Amino acid sequence: MARQVPAESVTSTLQRASLVLDVFDGGRRLNLTQIVLRTGLPRSSVHRILERLVSLRWVIRQGNEYGLGLRMMELGSAAVHQDPLRQAALPSLQWLHRTTGCIVHLGVLDGTDVIYLEKIGGELASAVTSRVGGRLPAYSSAVGKAMLASYDCAIFKSPELVTVRETGTAYEREESLRGFGCIASPIGPPGGREAVAAVSICAPINRVVSEDRLRFPVRTAAAQIWREYKDSQSGLVRSPLVRSHSASA
Repeated sequence: MARQVPAESVTSTLQRASLVLDVFDGGRRLNLTQIVLRTGLPRSSVHRILERLVSLRWVIRQGNEYGLGLRMMELGSAAVHQDPLRQAALPSLQWLHRTTGCIVHLGVLDGTDVIYLEKIGGELASAVTSRVGGRLPAYSSAVGKAMLASYDCAIFKSPELVTVRETGTAYEREESLRGFGCIASPIGPPGGREAVAAVSICAPINRVVSEDRLRFPVRTAAAQIWREYKDSQSGLVRSPLVRSHSASA
């Protein structure tokens, strides 16, 4: 007869495996010592979890270093491509890239960070290190500011965010990358409240500062994405990739 595994043991195992996987968020390969330091878990536990993840193809081992495996890449790619928000946004993102010639990002909030669901870059793409699945602190990105400004709560009432809320446009000037700036607009109900996402264009800072006309196609794309997303969801207005966001996050 198979031994019953307590539910709390399964939960603990999953939590530890998740903690180990989370250390690879930066994309770099790490050795066992580095992973132990970042997780705070016992060395023997980390080694055991890593070897199990290697056998599942979630992690790869090369020499004494570990990195995310092909199975994680497959699942991550599937999650992004199945996301209804990204599917609804893609035509407008492509239009915005053609219209402006700028790098275009689609992002959502994860707590106080931004996660990118799409990047369309053209020739400029290699100059900007953002990537699909990558994250940035929300306050240092135009996409993040556009979304934070849509939440009407005390901790989001900085003068900058109040201006973003009033204008429907957020700017980022060399806060994430020297020489580049971004313009973003929230994607959400009319009135700019509780955006589900945001769209931005990224370009050399001189274009962002001098070409005020760039904000209009960004706002147009944001409005069109919201209409397409709302229609596709028949009233369901939250992307499945967005974790629960609250003012206390």
